[in-house]
Amino acid sequence: MTAFNEYEAALKLRELVQQPLDLSQEGVLTPKRMEQMVATALDFKLFYGTERVDDRVLEALFELAREAHAVEKMHAMQSGEVINKIEGYESEERMVLHSAMRNFFDPQIDSEAAKQAATLAYAELEKLKSFLDEIEKQEFTDLIQVGIGGSELGPKALYLSLEAFSKPGRHVHFVSNVDPDDAARVMREIDLSKTLVVIVSKSGSTLETLTNEELIRKKFLDLGLSPTNHFLAVTGKESPMDDPSRYRQSFYIWDYVGGRYSATSMVGCVMLAFALGMDKLLDLLKGASAMDKVALQEDPLTNLPLLSALLGIWNHNFLDYPTTAIIPYSQAMSRFPAHLQQCDMESNGKRIDRHGHTVDFWTGPIIWGESGTNGQHSFYQLIHQGTITVPVEFIGFRETQYNEDIEFKETSSQEKLLANLFAQSIGLATGKKSDNPNQHFPGNRPNRVLMAKQCEPYTMGALLSYYENKVAFQGFIWDINSFDQEGVQLGKVLANRIIDQFTKMKREEDYEKEFPLGAVYLKQLKDL
Repeated sequence: MTAFNEYEAALKLRELVQQPLDLSQEGVLTPKRMEQMVATALDFKLFYGTERVDDRVLEALFELAREAHAVEKMHAMQSGEVINKIEGYESEERMVLHSAMRNFFDPQIDSEAAKQAATLAYAELEKLKSFLDEIEKQEFTDLIQVGIGGSELGPKALYLSLEAFSKPGRHVHFVSNVDPDDAARVMREIDLSKTLVVIVSKSGSTLETLTNEELIRKKFLDLGLSPTNHFLAVTGKESPMDDPSRYRQSFYIWDYVGGRYSATSMVGCVMLAFALGMDKLLDLLKGASAMDKVALQEDPLTNLPLLSALLGIWNHNFLDYPTTAIIPYSQAMSRFPAHLQQCDMESNGKRIDRHGHTVDFWTGPIIWGESGTNGQHSFYQLIHQGTITVPVEFIGFRETQYNEDIEFKETSSQEKLLANLFAQSIGLATGKKSDNPNQHFPGNRPNRVLMAKQCEPYTMGALLSYYENKVAFQGFIWDINSFDQEGVQLGKVLANRIIDQFTKMKREEDYEKEFPLGAVYLKQLKDL
């Protein structure tokens, strides 16, 4: 048995789940409950009265966090202890210091490793500021970021969330898929003579990224443009891409910052600084750093990432709900759920603990989502009346970004948006009784609502950190390593073998012998 199931609090929770709270019962979801079950930190309010928890469950969850030393492990992570490892087995053996990428405003971690990482990160910011000053008069209007996975998902989610705050005439585009149509479409939309291209690969050897880079380089050369004047590298120091003959400027990232946690490193900072300006980038980093400090607090009722992690564990491990939907009621955040899919599922989609033992419980949930209200006209039918209960994490903002709205039938669009958010939260919890079975809503569907004033840089930084730390807390409590991603390697290895077979097939060499299973696909491909 692994550690998670041995905790005394876990045994208590298994007893409590035998008779869990039913939100749909009359008299349960009262105004008093809703007013009391609100946690606050920074400019956020987390409403969790619509979760299937009572005081006994909450106390047992808090005890679980204490038994698992969750906050102590968060201190260890932010201090730069080597926590990316599997005891007794070959593993990455690394520190996990994405928090240091933004920990130079009010540092609270008294650790040489964290201080050194923060110093290096700040030096890159200074280099970035100098670069932006250098190009200020060169009339660059567009930037293409070329990268895949964490080099695209987090940065793109942040850019789209904050596009309303972009500098006039600045636009960012992303190329990630090795599908050549992806790059071709982007390049048709813009004037490449006024475009910067940021190539992002920590190792400098990511095949999809390097392939897209060459495709874009060729287009520049075909137009008589010098790629060296337009191309930037975000990579590890002394990687194959750290090459001034090919890149106008290189910005560095380090192996203690995982791809899915890299949006506040140079992976996201170069692009965001170009689009938003340095001041707004620094606001985002300040927000992220402030929420990192919140994650160090002992009290779960003020430690929002920890509270959210515990509520998720209750839903997933004890109420046995396999998925979680994350639904921001903000069109600007349309790609944020996609980023959180990677952040959560690549981190906690693990089947062994930190000692190499196969776990005997569910680890990471399936994460999915879409922006509201669009989702209401898509998948809400299932989450209201389907046979699978889907816990929902709603995100909402009191104010708009553009401050452009209209009153129609005595309410503004933003008021209608928020009315829908609150109605869905309440409706999922309470349901609706009807003698017509087709119009009966069972309710008792757990959800919580995270609210802030506005989707702006500081808030988005804090929101990014909130979810990063929520994911880390769940990994700490499950006693798994949330910071490697061996599960993505097998497909890459097999793909490279098939790529070799494509080459041999073109040369009319024997390509079936090396990898017969792959050869089956290639033979069938000829007939299409």
